[in-house]
Amino acid sequence: MRALPAARQPAPCPPPGAQRSVARSQARRAGGRGEASAGASCRSAEEPRARVGREAGGPGRGDGDGDAVSLCLPGGRQSRWRGPFLLQPAAGAGSGPRDRASEPPRKKRGRRQHGQVIVPILTNKKNHQGWPEVVSQDIVRHVHNLKSTIFTVVGQVDGKTLLPLPAGSEGIEDIDLENEKSMERIDKSLVYAMESAIIDWSHQIQEALKKESSEPLLQGSNPNPKVELEFWKNRCDDLECIYNQLTTRKVRNMMELLERVESSYIPAFKTMLMDVEAALTEAQDVHLHLTPLKRRLEDVERVEFSEVKPFLLPLLHVVCLIWVTSKHYNMPVRIVVLLQEICNLLIEQALVYLSPEDLLKGDMEESLGKVRMVLGILNMFKEAFEERREKLHMYYEPGQEVREWDFSSTMVFARLDTFLKRLEMVEDLLATSLDLMKLEKIEFSGIKGKTLGQQVLDMYEEFQEAYKVFSERTYDCLDLTNTDFEQDAFGFQQKVEDMDRRLGTIFIQAFDDASNLDHAFKLLDMFGSLLERPVVAADAAGKYSVLISMFSRALDHARLIYSRHIQAELKLGSPPCTRTCRRWLERCAGRRSCERESSCLDSAEGRRVIEKYEEMIQLLDRYQEKLYADWSQTVSEKSQYNLTQPLIRRDPETKLITVNFDPQLVSVLRELSYLSGSRLGAIPPTAAEICSSKESYRQLAANLELMVNRYSKVLKTVLEVEYPLIQEQLWDINLKLKKAEETLNWKMEGVWDHISMVMDDVHDLEQRIQKAKNNVEEIQTIVGSWASPIFVRRDCKRESLLSLEDCQDRLERRYSLVRESGQRIHLLVKENQSLLLADPASDIWKAYVDYVDEIVLDGFFTAIECSLKYLLENTDPKAGLPPLFEVQLDLVIPDLIFQPSLDPGTNDGFYDVVEGLLNDIYRISSLVPRLAEHSGFLHYQADMEDMADLADMRHELMGRVQAVMAACCDYRSAFDHYSYLYGEDRKEFFRQFLLYGHILTAAEIEAHAENGVPESPPTLQQFREQIDSYEKIYEEVNRIEPISIFQSWMKVGARPFKASLLNVIKRWSLVFKQHLMDHVMHSLSDLDEFIKTADKGLSKKVEKGDYDGLVEIMGHLLAVKERHSVTDAMFEPLKQTVELLKTYEQELPEEVYKQLEELPEKWNNIKKLAIAVKQHVAPLQANEMTVVRKSCAAFDVEQHRFRERFRKEAPFRFDPKKPYQLLDTKHIEIKQMESAMTSIYESAGLFEVIVPDYKQLKQCRKELCLLKELWDMISLVGTCLDDWQTTKWADINVENMDLECKKFAREIRNLDKEVRAWDAFTGLDSKVKNMLTALKAVAELQNPAIRERHWNQLMQVTGVRFVMDSDTALADLLKLNLHNFEDEVRGIVDKAVREMSMEKVLKELKMTWSTMEFQYEPHPRTNIPLLKSDEELIETLEDNQVQLQNLMTSKCIAFFLEEVSIWQRKLSTTDSVISLWFEVQRTWSHLESIFVGSEDIRAQLPKDSKRFEGIDVDFKELAYETQKTPNVVEATNKPGLSQQLEDIQSRLSLCEKALAEYLDMKRLAFPRFYFVSSADLLDILSNGTNPQLAEETSAGQPLLPSPMQRSLGWPVHRGRAEHSLEEVRQLVVRQWLWPRQDFLGLPPTPAQLCLALFGTHLLFRGWCIKPVKTFTAKGECWMMNKVLILSFGSEYFHFLQAFHHFQY
Repeated sequence: MRALPAARQPAPCPPPGAQRSVARSQARRAGGRGEASAGASCRSAEEPRARVGREAGGPGRGDGDGDAVSLCLPGGRQSRWRGPFLLQPAAGAGSGPRDRASEPPRKKRGRRQHGQVIVPILTNKKNHQGWPEVVSQDIVRHVHNLKSTIFTVVGQVDGKTLLPLPAGSEGIEDIDLENEKSMERIDKSLVYAMESAIIDWSHQIQEALKKESSEPLLQGSNPNPKVELEFWKNRCDDLECIYNQLTTRKVRNMMELLERVESSYIPAFKTMLMDVEAALTEAQDVHLHLTPLKRRLEDVERVEFSEVKPFLLPLLHVVCLIWVTSKHYNMPVRIVVLLQEICNLLIEQALVYLSPEDLLKGDMEESLGKVRMVLGILNMFKEAFEERREKLHMYYEPGQEVREWDFSSTMVFARLDTFLKRLEMVEDLLATSLDLMKLEKIEFSGIKGKTLGQQVLDMYEEFQEAYKVFSERTYDCLDLTNTDFEQDAFGFQQKVEDMDRRLGTIFIQAFDDASNLDHAFKLLDMFGSLLERPVVAADAAGKYSVLISMFSRALDHARLIYSRHIQAELKLGSPPCTRTCRRWLERCAGRRSCERESSCLDSAEGRRVIEKYEEMIQLLDRYQEKLYADWSQTVSEKSQYNLTQPLIRRDPETKLITVNFDPQLVSVLRELSYLSGSRLGAIPPTAAEICSSKESYRQLAANLELMVNRYSKVLKTVLEVEYPLIQEQLWDINLKLKKAEETLNWKMEGVWDHISMVMDDVHDLEQRIQKAKNNVEEIQTIVGSWASPIFVRRDCKRESLLSLEDCQDRLERRYSLVRESGQRIHLLVKENQSLLLADPASDIWKAYVDYVDEIVLDGFFTAIECSLKYLLENTDPKAGLPPLFEVQLDLVIPDLIFQPSLDPGTNDGFYDVVEGLLNDIYRISSLVPRLAEHSGFLHYQADMEDMADLADMRHELMGRVQAVMAACCDYRSAFDHYSYLYGEDRKEFFRQFLLYGHILTAAEIEAHAENGVPESPPTLQQFREQIDSYEKIYEEVNRIEPISIFQSWMKVGARPFKASLLNVIKRWSLVFKQHLMDHVMHSLSDLDEFIKTADKGLSKKVEKGDYDGLVEIMGHLLAVKERHSVTDAMFEPLKQTVELLKTYEQELPEEVYKQLEELPEKWNNIKKLAIAVKQHVAPLQANEMTVVRKSCAAFDVEQHRFRERFRKEAPFRFDPKKPYQLLDTKHIEIKQMESAMTSIYESAGLFEVIVPDYKQLKQCRKELCLLKELWDMISLVGTCLDDWQTTKWADINVENMDLECKKFAREIRNLDKEVRAWDAFTGLDSKVKNMLTALKAVAELQNPAIRERHWNQLMQVTGVRFVMDSDTALADLLKLNLHNFEDEVRGIVDKAVREMSMEKVLKELKMTWSTMEFQYEPHPRTNIPLLKSDEELIETLEDNQVQLQNLMTSKCIAFFLEEVSIWQRKLSTTDSVISLWFEVQRTWSHLESIFVGSEDIRAQLPKDSKRFEGIDVDFKELAYETQKTPNVVEATNKPGLSQQLEDIQSRLSLCEKALAEYLDMKRLAFPRFYFVSSADLLDILSNGTNPQLAEETSAGQPLLPSPMQRSLGWPVHRGRAEHSLEEVRQLVVRQWLWPRQDFLGLPPTPAQLCLALFGTHLLFRGWCIKPVKTFTAKGECWMMNKVLILSFGSEYFHFLQAFHHFQY
C-alpha cells in the first residue's frame, strides 16, 4: 500500500517479528554497545596514527595543520592540542549517499571539518579511554545525530532532500549476505538503526511529495509564472536526487539485510520507492511541457507593457497546448494556478509601466493615456482568455476526448478584476481632473465676466487644493491592500460634485449674460466636455430653447441684411456680401448640427428654425449664380494685363524687392478655385486657361516669395561688418535679378529656369549668412556659459565657507571648459570664413574678426566680472552674509601666527591666496588664443587687465582684504600682553626667581654691575602669588571666544591659539608646583639619606693612630655641624609647602608624610650622637691640628718662590717664539701647586685649623688665564691678517676687512684691564690700528679714477717702488707703510677723482659734437639750402661752453689744459659763426624777395640792387659749400668762413639802409603808411603791379608776433582776420575803458582813449590785445606806452603821431 503523508499517518508500525528484534536491539543498547565500540577501537588501533580519518576512501586530515582542538576529558580536565591531529578516528566514519563533488567549496569545507575532523575524533574509542561507558555511548549517539542533522540541513540549503545513512552503515557494502557467519556477526543495533533510518526517510520523502506549486498563492503572495516553472524544475531535480539515493548499492544492501532478518519495514520502503518513482514521472512530464512557456514569458517581460498586446495570444496558445498535451498538468487546479500567475505577471508589468508613485503626480493627460492603455490591454487579455476557452476543442485531435475549462473565470481573474476596478477608479479621477483643469483657461465677457471669471478661478484653486492630496501622499494608488486611496478618492469625488453644481450655476449666469449668438456659441465651445458632466448638463438643459430662439432671431437679422444689400445694389451697383453671409450661416449650421442631438430641436420652434435656415441658403445660392454671370464677362481682360507685368519690383529707397503678383490676379485665382468646386456654370476659356496654370503660378509666386523673403532677410539682417564680405555676391545676384525686374513676366516661357538659378544663389547666400549668424550666436552662447563664478562656497550652501581645497578642481574644470570653448570658437570663425568666402588677409575680414573678437572679449569681461562680483558681494560688510573665508590663529612659539598668514609682505599669505585667486580668474582669458591675430596680442588677458572697471573691482576687493587683514592683526595684537608667557625662557625666569625672588630689571643689573646682584631666594608666599597669578590668567584666557567675525566675511578661529596658550599657562604654573614638590621630596630624601650615612659613620670606633678612621669621623662631624641650623629650620616650611600644594590639588606620596613625622626625631638623635663623638675624639684632633699648621707654613713659602719665577718666565712680551708651550708648562706647575693647596684646605677644614689665603698662587692662575686669552686673540688676528696679505688687488674687499678689523679692535678693548699694561697687548693693539689705517688708504686707492700716473706719484711719496699689475697683492701695498702717508694718499685720490670727472666731460663733449649736424630747409623761392633754427643745438652749444669755462677754473686742469683750450676755441668759433650766419641768412632772406623778386624796387634802387646781386651770388656759393660738410664743428671752423660772413653782412647793411630811406620817403608822401609796418609796406610797394595782393595786405593780413613780443610774454593771440563793428566796440569797451571806470571810478583819460583806438586798430589787423588790468592813477599811461612800444615798436610810435595830429 502507499504510505500516507507524515502529517496524516503515524510512522509505519513494524510487524510482531520486527517488534521482537527491535526490543532486542533496544535491550542491547545499554550493554552490547560497549562491546561493539571496543571492537571498533581494536580495529582502528591497527591503522597508522598519522591518519586522522577517511571518508569514502579519502584522506582524513583537517583543513589546516595548526588547528587547535579542545577535548573534555573525565574529571573536568581539558586537553588542548595544536598541530597535526594524531588522534585516531573511528573506523569508516562517513556521511550519507550524496555525491559531494558538486558541493560548493565553503559547504564542502564545513561538512569536511565536521565529517573528517570532529566525527572521527569524537567517535574514536581510543579518545574515550578513562570515560564512563554511558558518557562514551551518549557522545557517539549525539555525534551521529549531529552529523545526520547537518547532512540534512546542507541538502535543504541546496533545495535537495538528502537522506542520512544510519550509524554503523559504513562497511555494509563489504558484508557478504550469502554467508551465514557474516549474518551472525551483524549487530542487532545496526538493524535497529536501519529501521529507524527508514522511518526518518519516510518523513522526509512525504514532506517532499506533499509540496504543491499553489502554496505561494495560498500563503497570500503573488507569484509569477516563473515561480511555477522553477517549482517543477526543482521538484524534478529533488525527486531524481531522492530516487538516486534510494537506489544506491549501500541502500540496496541495507534492504537485502532487512529482508534477511525479515524486517517489517521492507513493504513500507518499497511503497515509498514506488511513490517516489510516480512523483518523479509526473514532475518530468510537467517540466517538459512547461518549458516552451518560458520563451513566451520572456517575450512578455522584455517589451514595454504598451507593446505587450501581440504577445498575449501566443502565450495563451501555449497554455492551451499544455492543457491538451500534458498528462499530469491538465487539471483545473493546476491550470488555474498558472493563469493566476500570468495575471500576476501582467499586473507587475503594468505597475512598472504606470509607475504608481508618480501616476498622480505627473502630467495628467499622459497618466490618463497610460491608464487607458493598461485597461485596454488587460481587458483584451480577458477577452482573449474567453475566446480561447470557447475554442479549446480546436486543439484536440479528431476522436480525442475534449476536456473543457469548466472552472469559473472568477477563479482566474479575481485579483485582476480587483486591479481593473482600481484602475477604473484612477481613470475616473484623472479624467475628472483633466476636465477641471480647463477651468484655468475659461474667461468670460460681458457685464458679469470678471465676477464669474473670479468664481471659476476660485473653483480652480479649490480643485488644485483638493487634488494636492494625491500628489502629497506617499502611498501606492494601485496597491489593492491600501484603503487610504479609496477614502481620498471618495472625498475628492464629493468635492467635485459640489464644484459641478456651482459650475452649472455659473454657466447659466454666463449664458444669460451673453449678448448675442456668437457669444453663446463661444461659451458652449469654452465649456466643451464640462457640459457632458451630469450635474452641469442637467443645469444647462434649460438654456437650449433660449439658444434656438437666439438662432431664429439671427436668421431674421441675416435676411434683413440681405434685403438691404439688394436694395443698395439696385441703387448704387455694389453687390451684397453674400459670401460672408453664407459662411456665417454655414458656421451656424455646423453648430446647429451639434445641437441636433438634443431633444429640444424636435420641438415646433426647432423645426421652424431649420426651415428658415434652409430658405436663407437657397436665397443666397440664387444670388451667387447672378454674381457669377457678371464676373465671367470681366475676368479675362483683368487677368491678361496682370500676367504681363514683371515678376518682381524693387523699392528705390530701401532697395528691397517684392513679388509683382497683382492682388486682383490672386483674387481671380481664389475665385477660380472656389468656382471649380461649385456648380455655378462653365468658366470662361481665358479664365480656364489661367485656372489650368494656377498651380504653376502658385508655385512660381511661392518660390519667388520665398526668394524675396530670403533676399530681404539678407539685406535687413546683414551687419555692417558682414556687408563688405558679401557685397560682391549681392552685386552678382542683383545683376541676375535685373532681368526679372524689367523683362520677365508671368506668361513668358522659360521663366522658371532663370528664376531657379537666382533662387539657388539667394538661397545659398541666405543659408551661408544664416549659418554664419548662427555660429556667432553659438559663440555668444559659449562665452555666455562662462558667466558664472569660478570660486563659490562649499556645496553652494549659503552658510558654507569658500572651499580653498576644491578651488583647484573647480579651476581645472573651468579651464578645461574655456579651452574647449576656445577651440570651438576658432573652428566656428574658420567656418564663417569659408561660409562668407572671405580672404583671410583682407581688411574686411580682419574687421569681421575684430567684431567676433569683441564678442569674446565681452564674454571674458562678463566671466571675470561675475567672479569678482561674487567675491565682492560675499565680502561686503553691509550684505549681512555668512563669512566667506576662515583663518586660524595659532601659537607657534614665540609668535602668534595666522594660517594662512595675514601679515603684510608674507609669502603664501592670505593676501597672496586672494591675489592668486584673482590671477586664476584673470588667467581664463589667456586660455583662448586671440582671434584677431593682427592685433599683436596672443590672448585676451592683457585687455582684461587694462579694463578700468575690472581693475576698480579688483582694487576694491584687495582693499577689503588689506582692511580685514589689518583688523585681524589688531585682534591678534590684543593678545600681545600674553606674549611674555610664551616668549620668555621659563628656565631663565625660574632661575632668576629662585635666586632673587623676581626677574632682574636692567636698572638692577646696571646698579650691581661690578659685584653682582645680591641673591634673595623667594619665600613661600611669593610662590603662592606666582601660582595664583597663573591660575587667574588661565581663567581669563579660558573666557576668550573661540570664533570671531571681522567685517562680516572673515572668520578667525582662535581655538588652536587658545588651547596652546592654556597649555603654556599650565606649564608655567606646573614649573612652580613641580619645584615645590621636588623641593619637599628631595629635602626629605636627602635628609633621610644623610641621617642614615651620619649614623653609620659616627657609630664607628676610632683608636689612637687610626688616621683614616679619625678623618672619616671628623668629616661626619663637620657635615652635621654644617647642616645644623639649616635642618633645624626646614621642617616647618616644608609642612607649609605641603599644605600649599594641597590647595592646588597636588598630591604627594604617602612616604613624604611619613618622613615629615619621623625625620625631626631622627635628626635630634643624630645631633646628640655627634656631640658625644666629638668629645671622644678631642685629644686625637688636637694632635692633628699641630701637623696641619706646619704644612700650611711650608706651602706659603713655596708659593712665593713660584710667583717670582712665574713673572720672569711667562710670555708677557709680544715677541716670544713659542708662547703656547710656555703657557702649557706654567699651567702644569700651577695645577700641581693647586692640588697641594686643596689637600691642605681639606685637612684644615676637618680639624678646624685656620689656613692662609695663598693669594700669590691664585694671582698666577688668574694671569695665566688672561695670557691664554690674550695670545688666542694675537694668534687669531695674526692668522687673519696673514691670510689677507695674499689677496690679489682685484679681489680685495676692503669693507669686509675693515669690519673684521673693527671687530678685532672691539674684542681687544673688551679684554681685562689688567692686560693693557703688558707688552703683548700693546703690540697687538698697534698692529690692528695700523691695519685699519692702511685699509682706509687702500679703499681710497680702489677708486676707479686712479690711473698709472697716480700710482707713480704714490711711489714717489712713499719712496717704495713696485709694479702695479693683476698679480699685485695686499702685502705689496702694505709695504708702502700707507698708515704713515694717510694725508698724501687722500690728496692723490682726490686729484684723480677730479681729473676723472674732467675726462668724462671731455669724452661726452667729443661724442656730442661728433654727431651734431646742421639741419637745412629749402628757400621758398630759390630752393637754396638754408640753415634751420635748432634750439637744441644752440642750447647744447651754450651749455658746453659753460662747462669748458668751469674746467679752466679748476686747480687740476694741468693734465687736460691743452685739450680743453682747443675745444674752447672750436666752440667759441662755432658760436660766433652760427650767430653771424643766421643774421646774414635772415637779412638775405628778407631782402632777396625785395631786390630780386620786386621789379619796382630794382627800378627805384638800381645801385643797391646791383650790390645785392653780388651778395646773392656769394651767399649761395657759401650755402652750397657749407651743405657739403654736415658736421657743425667742422663746417664752422673752416678757415676764412667768419671773414666771408662779416663781408656779406656789411654789404647787406648798406642795402638795408638804402631800403629804409626809401620807405621813409614813401610814408612822407602817404601818411596813412604810418599805420602800416615796414614789412607790410614793403609788400604793398613790391606788389604795386598786383592790386589784389596789395589790397589783401592793406586790409590787414594777420601778423606774426615779433621775437620781442614773445620774449615779453605780452598777452597777444591771433584773432580772426575780420571783426564786425559791434565786436570791435564790445572788445574796446570791455578791455580798455571799463577797467579804469570800474576800478578807479574815473572816466577814460586821453591816453586810455589813445590805447583803445590803437587796440581797435590792432583788432582790425587781426590781433586781440588783453592789457594788464592793474591800473594806477599816475603810472597807467607810462606803463601802457612802454608795453606797446616794446611790443609793436615803430608801428605804435607812428600811431601816436597820427593820434596827436588828429587830436590837435
